[in-house]
Amino acid sequence: MPPSPIRKLVPYAEQAKKAGIKVYHLNIGQPDIETPEIMLKAIHEFPDKIVAYSHSAGMESYRRKLCTYYHKHNIELDFKQIMVTTGGSEAIEIAMMTCMNEGDEIIIPEPFYANYNGFAIQAGLTVKPIISTIETGFALPPISEFEKIITSKTRAIMICNPGNPTGYLYTKEELELLSQLVLKYDLWLFADEVYREFCYDGRKHFSVMNLPGLEKNVILLDSVSKRYSACGARIGAMISKNEEVMDYALRFGQARLSPPTFGQVAAEAAIDTPAKYFENVKAEYTSRRDFLVDALNKMDGVFCPKPSGAFYCIAQLPIDDSDKFCQWLLEKFSYENQTVMLAPATGFYSHPEPGKKQVRIAYVLKQEDLRKAMICLEQALKAYPGYISDVKKQAIEI
Repeated sequence: MPPSPIRKLVPYAEQAKKAGIKVYHLNIGQPDIETPEIMLKAIHEFPDKIVAYSHSAGMESYRRKLCTYYHKHNIELDFKQIMVTTGGSEAIEIAMMTCMNEGDEIIIPEPFYANYNGFAIQAGLTVKPIISTIETGFALPPISEFEKIITSKTRAIMICNPGNPTGYLYTKEELELLSQLVLKYDLWLFADEVYREFCYDGRKHFSVMNLPGLEKNVILLDSVSKRYSACGARIGAMISKNEEVMDYALRFGQARLSPPTFGQVAAEAAIDTPAKYFENVKAEYTSRRDFLVDALNKMDGVFCPKPSGAFYCIAQLPIDDSDKFCQWLLEKFSYENQTVMLAPATGFYSHPEPGKKQVRIAYVLKQEDLRKAMICLEQALKAYPGYISDVKKQAIEI
C-alpha cells in the first residue's frame, strides 16, 4: 500500500506543534465550515435504546429519502439502486471488487485522488494512468489518448467530477465523449461526484447518471463528508441502475454487516438542510478560491490554474522536490512562529515525476487563515534551499 500524500507528513506537523509552531492545515479536505445543525440535532435526539445494525444496504428510510435528494439534482433513482457505505471510500472499494477481477486494468486521468491507487491495489487491479496537464487546466485528455492504452484487460474508467485534487469540472460535452468510448469498449464508468454542490462562476454540474444509453455501465460514488462538512460521519453511497451489480455489491456489504448507524441518522436528517446553507457555503468557497489563486499567482515563479469546482487546486512551485519542500516546511521552517502544511502532488500521480514541482492545496480554512498561510508560503519559497525560478506564468481558468 502506498502512503497517503495527504497524511504521511502528519508526524512532522505534530512535532512542529509540540515546538509551539502554528500549523495551517491546507493538506487535507477537512473544511472548517460548520456541520448543519439539523445533523447534530438528529444524533443528540436519537430515540432508540439500542444502537442496532441496519440493513446491509443501509436504512431503507435513508435510502428512500436519498432519492428525493438526487431528484433535486435531476437524477431519478429507486431506493434499491442505492447501497449506503462507510464513507465514499468503501463505495469505491466495493465498486472495484464488484465489477472487476484481479489483474484487470482501470484507466484514471491523473493527477487523481491518491487513495484510488490504494483501493485498486487492495482489489488486485492495475491502474493505467492518463495524464491531464496543468497547461490545459487539467481538462479531460483527448479520447485518442484513452484508446492508446485500452487493452484486453481494460475493464473500467474512473473520474472525479469536480476533481480532487485539481478542482477541474468536466463539461457535459467531455462526458458525452467519454460515454461513447465506454460504450464502444463496453467498459464500466466509475464516477466520484462527491463535490457536485461546489461548482463556481455559474457553471453547472452534469452527472454521468444522465448520460443516455449508459445506464448499465455507470457506477456513481458519493459521500456526505464534504457536502455537509461531516467528514467523520463516514457515510457514502454506491449507486447503479444495473441490478446485477447491486446484487453482487450487497454481498460485500453483508460481509461488513452494515454502515454506521449514527452516521445514517445524521445523513438522513441532513437532506432537509436549507438551500441557504449551500448558497452560503458556495459563496464562502468562491471567496476563498479567488483569494488563494490570486495570492499564489502573485508569487514569483508560482502558477496555479483557477478551478471551477470542489475546494482544491494544484499549484506549480519553483522548487526542486515537493516532498522535500513540504517536509521542510514542517521540520525546518517557520515565519513568525507559523508554517503551512501542504500535500506534495507526487502522491496524486502514478509516478512521482510529474508532481515533483506541484502541491495540492485545500482552501478549507477561513480567509484570514489563508492570508497568513500564503504569507508563510511566500516567505518559505524565498528561504527554501531548493528554490528554482523556472516556472512560466500562464493564465488558465478551469
